[in-house]
Amino acid sequence: MRIVDDFPRAVHEEETWISMADGTRLAARIWRPVDAEQEPVPAILEYLPYRKRDLTAERDVQVHHYWAGHGYAGVRVDIRGTGESDGVLTDEYLQQELDDGVAIIEWLAAQPWCSGAVGMVGISWGGFNGLQIAAMAPPQLKAVITLCSTDDRYADDVHHMGGCLLGDNLSWASTMFDGNACPPDPALVGERWRDMWLERLEGSGLWLSKWLAHQRRDDYWKHGSVCEDFSAIQCPVYAISGWADGYCNAVFRLLAGLQVPRKGLIGPWAHKYPHLGEPGPAIGFLQESLRWWDQWLKGEDSGIMDEPMLRVWMQESVPPSARYAVRPGRWVAEPEWPSPRIVETSFRLTTGHDLLPEDVGEDDENVLTLRSPLSVGLYAGKWCSYNAPPDLPHDQRDEDGGALVFQTPRLADPLEICGQPGVELELEVDQPVAMVAVRLIDIAPDDKATRISYGLLNLTHRDSDETPAPMVPGQRYRVRVELKHIAQQFPAGHAIRLSLSSSYWPLAWPSPRPVTLTLCPGRSRLLLPMRPPQPEEEARLPVFAEPEAAPPLAKTLLQPTQERWQVIRDLANDQTTLEVVNDEGRYRLDAIDLEIAARVTERYSYSYGSYDSISGWTEWERSFRRGDWQVRTLTRTRMTSDAENFRLRATLDAWEDDTRVYSQTWDETIPRDLV
Repeated sequence: MRIVDDFPRAVHEEETWISMADGTRLAARIWRPVDAEQEPVPAILEYLPYRKRDLTAERDVQVHHYWAGHGYAGVRVDIRGTGESDGVLTDEYLQQELDDGVAIIEWLAAQPWCSGAVGMVGISWGGFNGLQIAAMAPPQLKAVITLCSTDDRYADDVHHMGGCLLGDNLSWASTMFDGNACPPDPALVGERWRDMWLERLEGSGLWLSKWLAHQRRDDYWKHGSVCEDFSAIQCPVYAISGWADGYCNAVFRLLAGLQVPRKGLIGPWAHKYPHLGEPGPAIGFLQESLRWWDQWLKGEDSGIMDEPMLRVWMQESVPPSARYAVRPGRWVAEPEWPSPRIVETSFRLTTGHDLLPEDVGEDDENVLTLRSPLSVGLYAGKWCSYNAPPDLPHDQRDEDGGALVFQTPRLADPLEICGQPGVELELEVDQPVAMVAVRLIDIAPDDKATRISYGLLNLTHRDSDETPAPMVPGQRYRVRVELKHIAQQFPAGHAIRLSLSSSYWPLAWPSPRPVTLTLCPGRSRLLLPMRPPQPEEEARLPVFAEPEAAPPLAKTLLQPTQERWQVIRDLANDQTTLEVVNDEGRYRLDAIDLEIAARVTERYSYSYGSYDSISGWTEWERSFRRGDWQVRTLTRTRMTSDAENFRLRATLDAWEDDTRVYSQTWDETIPRDLV
């Protein structure tokens, strides 16, 4: 990455507070041109719970300083109850958060250094609330860049996929459990810090229990899901994600559903800003964002809207790996979405385990049966990859022994897809609650198997996420499973494999009891979105600039980081555990003389054949230290289940110096609701 320190306009940086109507003060950090009061500039708001003072400080300074140096005010605000902001945060995307966001926008537009135009930007949480606040239509909000976010909080977020309960529920809840227990910095809030901290420790609660109380698509999830009314968004939207990210599907739905000026961009990246994109290649996202802001916040024709609506990275074939430095491929584009030149092409499954073009052979009524072991999914990676620790899927041959596998002959010519694959299955099951996992796999000439896309379906949600219905054992059903969108080339000499399993743990929580699935292959289909290459058009596409950013924050590493992702098979006791460790080490932010340390450990386990043995366990340790001031927190969460219930047990402990100042435990049972 190229570091830029010579900007068109000199930059002033300040910490301040923005007061809400109820007296709550929200902490803000603002970068703006030093002469902005003489020449006012648009404001770009990033609004997060992730602590601008420390945990996102490194990223913030490189991004917001960059925008400020190019004639904008970069504004980073901590959500109520986080960082140095007053209050307590009790859940995601509360209406209070969104109302505060509108008030912040109004405050920004009224400042003497602001031109009155405001944009919102954010990755993940900030991408969510950018869309959600846009749907409230504050007149000062002129444009949004939303990265790695979703329009649908139930169907396409960290909580559920195809009506299945994702294992990332526990992982993500534990991340927020840790974050909500962090204190404000006394250097900014003074002696109030201890009272603010204790208020958060006592009031934030166990978010996982709230989420598990809503296992179907109800009003809880509809709140904040802008897909409920795309027409509410009246400002331009640039939607960005990556193929390794959990949120790429939303880009396509936003392009299809919004009626405002809009663009979409998907690279090979995990859950990261594109200028930091891993797997690479990273791009000059900050330069691209300036073109968007210039167009919609300054009214200057940057040419960005003359380019295709959608650009995606067409991935080439790679060997399976849990982490990639670069995904080879090329940029391709579509002038509109849905694209009329992408054609859904059908492949028929056979009882001989072949995948054949629709016009080859004949249907038959023979059946195949499947009862997957719980080991299918151990090499699936995470629902949402951060590319660190290594969390992408590994060789799928480790999974396919417990699956029904169907495969094409070796391809005579390359084949490219772009869009959302799907499968139509005719099946029956022997339990009222069951799931099916579907994987699309690239088979290399040496038989190495790389997962390209996948999808899940809780079969009780076959017709509706709002009103699921039990399966009738022995009754045949026809269902469709949607896979994640993808752009992928399958080279000549490779084969395409479709793998079906009745479990996918720990990526998704298993069904209450083991399930035998009976499939009628001859009446089942794989549907691929085939895209013809457009070499002349691709040759004319503008080339993205190389990544650049403002100078980084000074940081001293005091203790090295450690990453581990390992499967432990205890054959003597028939116990299997996936253990994930991400130790951030200890480091000092030199400018504020603050030392920070954090370590998270996750374990997902089961005993062979025992569905009641399923267990997820997480532990977060975190500390802050400056001089004589030192605090430490420890949060632990354990989630188990039996056929009827989920059980949550959690602990929260906090220390000031060596004195434990707070301790709380939870032990809750939540009935399963057709999950």
